[in-house]
Amino acid sequence: MPIYEYVCKSCGEPFEKMVSFSDALKSQKCPTCSSTDTQKKLSMVASIGGSNFSGASAASNCSPRGRFT
Repeated sequence: MPIYEYVCKSCGEPFEKMVSFSDALKSQKCPTCSSTDTQKKLSMVASIGGSNFSGASAASNCSPRGRFT
């Protein structure tokens, strides 16, 4: 089962929970305040090029005109 990130709308605390794919969009119980008013967060899973990555400069290297073709 994957681990998803959630945030509690009641107390504002972020938390992670191992949840099946079918239950991922359902509200989960907050471990801090026990509220079920929670929301799944959009997680960043990877980044390209490290901390100095610039999308504009990378795009300019893709073709002579700076656009993807």
